[in-house]
Amino acid sequence: MGRKSLKENKNIYQLSREDMNYSRETAAEKLGFISSDRIEKIENEKTLPHPEEILAMANCYKTPSLCNYFCSHECPIGIEYVPEIKTKELSQITLEMLATLNKLVHEKERLIEITVDGELSEDELPDFLKIKEELKKMALAIDSLNLWLDQTIASGKLDKNLMSDIKS
Repeated sequence: MGRKSLKENKNIYQLSREDMNYSRETAAEKLGFISSDRIEKIENEKTLPHPEEILAMANCYKTPSLCNYFCSHECPIGIEYVPEIKTKELSQITLEMLATLNKLVHEKERLIEITVDGELSEDELPDFLKIKEELKKMALAIDSLNLWLDQTIASGKLDKNLMSDIKS
């Protein structure tokens, strides 16, 4: 086992590895195709990781949120289009989702009025943008729920095979 890092301001990749109590060498062994030197460069931010490395680390470190972090913070396309998803408890996700859903139920009729003619007029724009923001909140809540589920499976608290059997 390697020595414990005393470095301050560790990045998410190093923190995730250390949460598993893996040295860089152990992580490299488990990952198979990423050397300990490459892991060190990623953790010290001397190089950006590749998407396939992030997928492997997320799986190996049992931290699915690494994928969202990479996409929302380091990938040029993701920075533009992928929101950061914060890890939350299931109860908080559910309450946020229901609150947004309640607002959208009230806004449904207005959305129909706005979009029925297939055009967006200047006077409809403020209401449309308000509804769009609520839809964005709902999408984020759904993404949070999916991340919660992925993390619950990765932690071993839920059996992925059981879920697949139920879906079938």
